This record gives sequence, C-alpha cells and structure tokens, in this order.
Amino acid sequence: MPKEKKERLNRIWPLFLTFFKIGAFTFGGGYAMIPLIQKETVETKKWISDDDILEIIAIAESTPGPIAINSATFVGYKVAGVLGAAAATLGVVLPSFVIISLLSAVLKEFEDLKAVRYAFFGIRAGVLAMILKALWNMYKKCPKGTVSYLVMATAFVGAAVLDLNVLLVIIVCALIGLVTSLLAARRKKQ
Repeated sequence: MPKEKKERLNRIWPLFLTFFKIGAFTFGGGYAMIPLIQKETVETKKWISDDDILEIIAIAESTPGPIAINSATFVGYKVAGVLGAAAATLGVVLPSFVIISLLSAVLKEFEDLKAVRYAFFGIRAGVLAMILKALWNMYKKCPKGTVSYLVMATAFVGAAVLDLNVLLVIIVCALIGLVTSLLAARRKKQ
C-alpha cells in the first residue's frame, strides 16, 4: 500500500473523533461550529491551513445543506479523501442525532418549566456570541478594500433588509468577486 494512502487511512478515525467532539459539544448549529472546526483542524491538528478553512466555509455556505455538515465533509475529503469525508460527516451528525432523539422524548414533559425556558434563553445568547466570533474571525482573514466592503454591505442589505433569495445574493457576490479578481489580474499584467 502506498505511503500516502496509508497516511490517509490513518486519519479516518481521528477525523471521526474530532468531528464527533465538535458535534457533541457545540450548541447553535453550523455557524457556532465554525470556530471549533477552525481551531481543531487548523491550529490543533494542522490538517489544513487558514486559507483552506476560508475556502471550505465559502464552499460550504454556497452548497445546499447545513454548513457544519458541508464543512465537515469538505475537511474530511481534503484530509483523507472519500472515506475521510464520510467519517467527518458521520462524526459531526451522530451526536446531534442521538441527543435530539433522546431529548425529544424527554423535553415534551418539561417544556413548560420556567427553568428549561430560561436555560434556552441563555443557550441562545451563548450561540449568538459564538456566531459573532466566527464572523469576526472570517472578517479578519478576508481581503479588505472598497469593493469588499461594498459587496458585504450590499449583500447584507439584500438578504436582511430586502429579503432577497440568499442563493441569488451568493451568486451575485461570487460573480462580483470573480470579475474583480480578473480585472485585478489584468491590471497586474499591464
């Protein structure tokens, strides 16, 4: 067996465990998982780079499905191929599946308790903080400039205020990024 293939196979179990941990200990969905995915895959495991994680998140946001599952799939594929993608995806999904299955049976009995409602208010506040942290981290790593700020502001207004279809907003932003990059490359050549 080639050395590279053996290394990829040796990463499958760690991928599963890493994404299982992320899936088990993150409340608030995919955006709340982004800082943990970045910390584990870039800083701790050093499987991918910060540039890779930005690209993966951009692709994961642009493709159908939950961002956490898409991100796990893309990271897994980049680290260990198809089996890595399957392991990371299963790892990130399994905790939620098990927890939701158990909680749905129990929560119905306790949903009217004030303590349970207050706990969920606190969880929501914590999730908002994690999403803002992910936003801040992505902002720090993105290119800055007039075009970037205009695209960001226009996309926000289009999606949040005008309630435009998010897919349309993503496509327009991608086209603007492509045209801007091509124009910048053309100017560099001249």
